[in-house]
Amino acid sequence: MPKGKDENQLAKSIIDDIIEETESADWNKPINKIAQKGGKARAAKLTPAERSAIAKKAAQTRWKSNDR
Repeated sequence: MPKGKDENQLAKSIIDDIIEETESADWNKPINKIAQKGGKARAAKLTPAERSAIAKKAAQTRWKSNDR
């Protein structure tokens, strides 16, 4: 039998390497900053009545019964 890792150990080590790389990468930070700016700009443009209507609709959707 060859020395080294079997298929399962090799697969796990590959997945662990990928997870480690993605957790340490800063690839998603610029996207989050852009999204935050967009949300703030949208909120600044809305009137208080529009913000209230959006909030009411969101609350109704969140709390509606899921009778399926």
